[in-house]
Amino acid sequence: MPELPDITVYLDALERRVLGRTMWRVQLVSPFVLRSVDPPLSAVNGKMVRELRRIGKRIVFVLDDDLFLVIHLMVAGRFKWHDKTPKLGRRLALAAIEFDSGTLVLTEAGTKRRASLYVVRGEGALREFDRGGLDVLEASLDAFTARLRSENHTLKRSLADPRLFSGIGNAYSDEILHRARLSPLMLTSRLADEQAERLHDATRSTLTEWIARLRTSTGDKFPEKMTAFRAEMAVHGKFRQPCPVCGTPVQRIRYADNETDYCPTCQTGGKLLADRGLSRLLKKDWPKSLDEMDEAILKATGGGLPTATGDE
Repeated sequence: MPELPDITVYLDALERRVLGRTMWRVQLVSPFVLRSVDPPLSAVNGKMVRELRRIGKRIVFVLDDDLFLVIHLMVAGRFKWHDKTPKLGRRLALAAIEFDSGTLVLTEAGTKRRASLYVVRGEGALREFDRGGLDVLEASLDAFTARLRSENHTLKRSLADPRLFSGIGNAYSDEILHRARLSPLMLTSRLADEQAERLHDATRSTLTEWIARLRTSTGDKFPEKMTAFRAEMAVHGKFRQPCPVCGTPVQRIRYADNETDYCPTCQTGGKLLADRGLSRLLKKDWPKSLDEMDEAILKATGGGLPTATGDE
């Protein structure tokens, strides 16, 4: 799912192409992407784009007549820019937003259609999309810490909760926690003041650096490769690959459609966090530490430890 750094770069590219331009019409390929009925979609036809905003992980086109076009890309939604209106394939394309400067195509990979598009009128209606998450790049340490401790959850869950923090998801929460040297399963109620400060610094620096990195790699082009798995990331998507800080193989916890990636040495004092599926299967045989895992592998392989790679 595109998160704060990705959405920021999308907004940069869109501002250069559509700010102050006329939105001629929105052409639907998949009718299910439109989740509102009043005002009708045709209300945006011929309206000028006055501003672009981010609400959490949503992109908002601010139009004439107090109208707003709100798009949530969800997990697999992406934008493609074309100087001319392309032929729209039904396999990926959901909608095409035609401007006098070009066409923005909303796509979504896979069979699940989760991306959404809304047309609303008035700031009051727009505020309904705001989940209340704190803008971490603007938040003070005290505000950040108070929000963390407002509910007792794991750090991973709290960082990715849109009601608590704005724009952070599965990928960047892994990177933030690795930089802060904190376990993803530590409870917020047990977070010491020094750890909270470390997490605040790591959150701001990680997001700021990734915004700068993505801006540099994109340049004036429209961002084409928005992915949650990037080669430069420290732990996210790096299961079994060496941690860039200490060289320990990155470990993961899988749950539902998500995974949490972490370094046992840097973040959990060498302790392996229980994967819900595997620990249920192995029960008392689940290794509790890196040493126990190495011993289990040695027994299983007859004495040879496998080389850490990115293959699963």
